Amino acid sequence: MSTTATLAAAAATASTPRMSVPAFRARKRQQPLVMLTAYTARMAELLDAHCDALLVGDSLAQTIYGLPSTVPVTLDMMIAHGAAVVRGSRRALIVVDMPFGSYEESPEQAFRSAARVMKETGAGAVKLEGGQSMAPTVAYLSARGIPVMGHVGLTPQAVNILGGYGARGKGEAEYARIAADAAAVAEAGAFSLVIEGVVEPLAASITEAVACPTIGIGASPRCDGQVLVVDDMLGMFDRTARFVKRYDDLAARIQQAAQGYAAEVKDRTFPDPAHLYGVPAAA
Repeated sequence: MSTTATLAAAAATASTPRMSVPAFRARKRQQPLVMLTAYTARMAELLDAHCDALLVGDSLAQTIYGLPSTVPVTLDMMIAHGAAVVRGSRRALIVVDMPFGSYEESPEQAFRSAARVMKETGAGAVKLEGGQSMAPTVAYLSARGIPVMGHVGLTPQAVNILGGYGARGKGEAEYARIAADAAAVAEAGAFSLVIEGVVEPLAASITEAVACPTIGIGASPRCDGQVLVVDDMLGMFDRTARFVKRYDDLAARIQQAAQGYAAEVKDRTFPDPAHLYGVPAAA
């Protein structure tokens, strides 16, 4: 995008009110919802004009911290990154992931954790993983003023139970269980539902069955919206899931830029007079 286009997009964003949870929910079966992850203020600034929602995902475990899974992520980590994304955005609804261990024990524990997220970040909603077992928690939070985005199908926080990151819903029993999970979370009051890594017919069926908008990731084009991890979408990693489409090869471009910088430092062509103080620029 050109500098002029970027400034125009920023100006339009500044005059647009932030997406609310009711407005997001009302997009069911309307224009598809656009969602990406964001973890920093600057990335939020760059994505804000193009997204209806930004997810501060616990995927920051891998993208930011180099951890092997999302399990080690703490509530303090999510709050720090959530606050940064809120500061960097103006238009998008900001949703913050509840990390593993911050909500599963009881609805009361979930409320304490979610209340911290909402108060300390300024985010508009939280997201938590789980199906029928988490429905009472979703209802408890929703009744107390905390909007909840659900997450069913492949749930990365449960990787140790699932045994890996493969697609879910291939067998009849699992297909039926995930459909029941989605129904339970939606009926409990979730304003939206992420469906991750499931067979396409299951995602399409859930989208038709539930009243709230569904957000697919490795799910179906018939979902009410889509989300990707921004680093995957930008091509920052060599290995990605099958459902990821790379819209750039940013890793290669960063390496190329670093290579050029290193070469100029080594041959002493950088810094040149244009980048120094008190030295007349060459005529």
